[in-house]
Amino acid sequence: MRIVQNTRSTCTKRVAVVLMEKGVPFEFVPVTEMKTVEYKANMQPFGQIPVLEDDGYFLYESRAIGRYIAQKYAKEGTPNLIPTSGDLKEMGTFERPCRSRRPSSSLRNCWSPRPSLNRTLQFIIGLDPRVSQATRRYMGGTTNPEEVKSLTERLAGKMDAYEQILGKTKYLAGDHITLADLFHLPYADMVTNRLKSDVMTTRPNVARWLQDISSRPSWLAVKDGVESTA
Repeated sequence: MRIVQNTRSTCTKRVAVVLMEKGVPFEFVPVTEMKTVEYKANMQPFGQIPVLEDDGYFLYESRAIGRYIAQKYAKEGTPNLIPTSGDLKEMGTFERPCRSRRPSSSLRNCWSPRPSLNRTLQFIIGLDPRVSQATRRYMGGTTNPEEVKSLTERLAGKMDAYEQILGKTKYLAGDHITLADLFHLPYADMVTNRLKSDVMTTRPNVARWLQDISSRPSWLAVKDGVESTA
């Protein structure tokens, strides 16, 4: 199994953490140029990363890749990253955080689950003056303090909802870890450790959940960069 990606990409880490949870060896294939005609024709038509290559089968979109891995290797590594009981209510509870959609086209999905906080977070990363000029150029825009303030407040409101959800269950989809939790790790780590924001750590239930998922060996193995394990 090969993963075509960038070692520090958040979406790369999202895929890698699932592979580590399942104990699946993989070859990391670094790529820096994704906009060529050849890459779009053979790998990813939108010119993005990561891309999974599994015995001639190519799959893109990090969450789709994560689900593919979790289902293909359902009996290996961490069990039930996707519910397997066949219970519709259990599956519905799992799908809810994985399928929630953005309320407007301007707030595109970035995390999973996918409420407006996800794109809000990405905007903050791109606009915050503490991140590099290169990152701001990549995100497209210059720092706007008023916009940062507004988006930060919006993010805080979403975290209040997470606080309520996580006050009822240990994890987002119940009392055992699933993809819904793992998919959050790259951006949760970025907002907490890179931006030094306390928006997650000042809410007890969110902080407890974040400490739990971010201390897993799978995440510790990939959070600072992804390397081949095959």
